Amino acid sequence: MTSSSSIYTQGSSPKRVLFAASEALPLIKTGGLADVAGSLPPALSALDLDVRLVLPAYPEAVEHAIPLKTVTTLRISGVSEPVRILEQEQIDGNLHVYLIDAPSMFGRPGNPYTDASGRPWGDNAQRFTLFCRTIVCIALDQAGLGWHPDVVHCNDWQTGLVPALLAQEWDRPATIFTIHNLSYQGTFDLSTFVQLQLPDQLWSPEGVEFHNQLSFIKGGLVFADWLSTVSPTYAEEIRTAEFGYGLEGLLDHRSDRLTGVLNGIDYQIWNPSTDSNITQNYDATSFDLKQVNKLALQQELGLNQDQEALLFGNIGRMVEQKGIDMIIEILPQIMQNEKVQIVILGSGEEQLEQALLKAAEDHPGQAVVKIGYDEELAHRIEAGCDCFLMPSRFEPCGLNQLFSLRYGTVPIVNRTGGLADTVTDLNPSSMLDESATGFVFDNPDANSLLDTVNRAIEFYQRPGMWWEKLATRGMLQDFSWDSSASHYLDIYRMAVDNPAKNPVATT
Repeated sequence: MTSSSSIYTQGSSPKRVLFAASEALPLIKTGGLADVAGSLPPALSALDLDVRLVLPAYPEAVEHAIPLKTVTTLRISGVSEPVRILEQEQIDGNLHVYLIDAPSMFGRPGNPYTDASGRPWGDNAQRFTLFCRTIVCIALDQAGLGWHPDVVHCNDWQTGLVPALLAQEWDRPATIFTIHNLSYQGTFDLSTFVQLQLPDQLWSPEGVEFHNQLSFIKGGLVFADWLSTVSPTYAEEIRTAEFGYGLEGLLDHRSDRLTGVLNGIDYQIWNPSTDSNITQNYDATSFDLKQVNKLALQQELGLNQDQEALLFGNIGRMVEQKGIDMIIEILPQIMQNEKVQIVILGSGEEQLEQALLKAAEDHPGQAVVKIGYDEELAHRIEAGCDCFLMPSRFEPCGLNQLFSLRYGTVPIVNRTGGLADTVTDLNPSSMLDESATGFVFDNPDANSLLDTVNRAIEFYQRPGMWWEKLATRGMLQDFSWDSSASHYLDIYRMAVDNPAKNPVATT
């Protein structure tokens, strides 16, 4: 398996890239995919690539993309209404954004994937098949845009049918499929496959059939010319039964075309020296100014005004994958220390939300829980907290630990996926060679988390500059998109030069 450290310098040089995702900042966000799709395409454009980003025309995306113009109208199989392609040209003129406008499919308020009750939309298979078919039209220069890509870069299950459909075409661009989270696979029953009128040859164990179900993500995993994940460690983990969700055999079979490339973050957005969302700007040379943000956050959220308290933060989905239940379990014990505070921002499973709200109610002045997501508050939490809790049971890459490192907010993480790749544990060896950037534990359980939190508390209370040295070392790490974009350019070249064989070819 190729790692993100390999550099490919020979062969073709693709110039045009169609980047397909179901969400992207600043237009719409539900998770980390939006951060990647909002940051990687501009970084690729900076490498002199002609990059076009395509995503569905959700109402929120349309609102944020205005002004838009209709560049073409298509008839797509499976939908009665005309499908418009709307275009927004970014200010720098290099990155074009296409929104696929089909009101009956995407013109719905709220979450792109679920209804108001949190259940997946009943026609998600139809919605994202339309999305994939439109992407295929653009990729084959059948959309009337007068433009065709050398590479189509697909992301997660919502775009999984694109490599499968393009593989049936003789004159097609290369395809890349990036796995952001293998636990979300887009599976539907056989009757849905029939209703979608997909090519018959795709229904086989060598195609998109998975335990007698249609698997969108398998379309990407089987048919793409190259596969990538969002960290080197996750690329290894998904080839095991623990993290492969039944697809580990397929991924191991394709390991020669599987690359782990660590996500980056946008330092124009996440930069404490320029961040307009925080009270006081600072950098590694003015770390003491970070305390101004801490006091401001304590005041804003109703926490006790105490500069010496160790303030923990957590931002993200309130689900077991993120280890929220572990945080809930240890809260009563760590809150016994009056010099410990915590702020949590996010939403998810109602049971976990209610448990966190009850914990905050039980510890006024020490614990605050905000349900929902507030981007500006997220920046203030990163700037104001001393330590960031991220005990995920699995984490393909993770972005919040990267934000935290940049803001001098020392991360506490489980050794998995991208967390293992980006945070170096504080121990005698890493103290000696000055490589430590956080606290890492090896078993995703409450006892391990509690032991590590207590280790952080003890270290924070040491006299001298120890904590500042640890925090500022993290601030100096480079997790920008520059390196990752270069690695993706290498992957594009490999995919163009070495197209994969169609496993269900009929001729």
